[in-house]
Amino acid sequence: MTNQKLSPAKFTLLGFQHMFAMFGATVLVPTLTGLSVSATLLFAGLGTLLFHLITGGKVPAFLGSSFAFLGGYAAVKAMPQFADGTMNWIPYAGVGVAVAGLIYVVVAGLFKIFGAQKVMRFFPPIVTGPIIICIGMILANSAINNCSNNWLIAILAVAFNIWGKGMFKIIPILLGVVGSYAVAAVTGQVDFTPVKEAAWLGLPFQWKDTAFSLFGGCDGTLLLNCIITVAPIALATMMEHIGDMSAISSTVGKNFIADPGLHRSLLGDGLATTMAALFGAPANTTYGENTGVLALTRVYNPAVVRMAAVLAVVFSFCPKFAELIHCMPAATIGGVSLILYGMISAVGVRNVVENQVDFAKSRNVIIAA
Repeated sequence: MTNQKLSPAKFTLLGFQHMFAMFGATVLVPTLTGLSVSATLLFAGLGTLLFHLITGGKVPAFLGSSFAFLGGYAAVKAMPQFADGTMNWIPYAGVGVAVAGLIYVVVAGLFKIFGAQKVMRFFPPIVTGPIIICIGMILANSAINNCSNNWLIAILAVAFNIWGKGMFKIIPILLGVVGSYAVAAVTGQVDFTPVKEAAWLGLPFQWKDTAFSLFGGCDGTLLLNCIITVAPIALATMMEHIGDMSAISSTVGKNFIADPGLHRSLLGDGLATTMAALFGAPANTTYGENTGVLALTRVYNPAVVRMAAVLAVVFSFCPKFAELIHCMPAATIGGVSLILYGMISAVGVRNVVENQVDFAKSRNVIIAA
């Protein structure tokens, strides 16, 4: 199922669909933090390609912006040293996130030494299943909030998921995004002024936002404080990574925790996060949204995800495209996300059911609760 032969047209369209699937959440992180949308797209794409290189191209996973680090960014931004705006907080936060990525690398080494089986004994289906369910349910709240901006547009965004036939059934998310966006634009609900004013070509990131800009003028104490504030978040996101890998494995029907192994997937995730952070982009994480796409389309070919990564890199060099994403109606994002987040939770339920977890045992009920 992971090596389906696809026509060039279907291959490209499915790649676009995976790219659109990650847009809502990936672009929301820089929107909330003040980071660059273009840099985010660039390193989501490059990070995904690096992840696939390290994992041998076996895992159909896309790496997008991690929401877990929003609190860390907010904490750094609120530090008194950055209050007057004379110092740029982004490179300092970036170093903290980069160190978090290196923690992944260390833990990946431990997985390699002791083996995934010994470690995964502490993450049985009764643990990973509810984690996957919670990931979808937690994300669903943001989808509902976005949908409430305009429920009609949101419903249009999911219509192809319900009634699409043939090719429409294969690319429901892409068609839902384009269709609902077009309706919103025609009815005057989208302001395209920022798109008109943006340039066609431009660099995705600025030097002042990179960690390298700190050379020669860095406050060492402040940098250490930022690292201490942000880096420990890696302990939480690694658990999320294991949950996501379990979700992808369950969706595809292959045990990616064993092959290529958690040590490789963690290494790829960590190095992608470090690379992105050093250039002023958000931390990366394996994306549940794209797991939802896999479940909907049943096309598990990792090459399709790599196609989406290449498209993200290409479009990152177009400021006009970044502004076009900025202008996307929140209801469109919400409508598409609602289906995808629900699919994630459904995969968690499936993980529990297929492993025949016995809920007659009070221990299992307590763990799940």
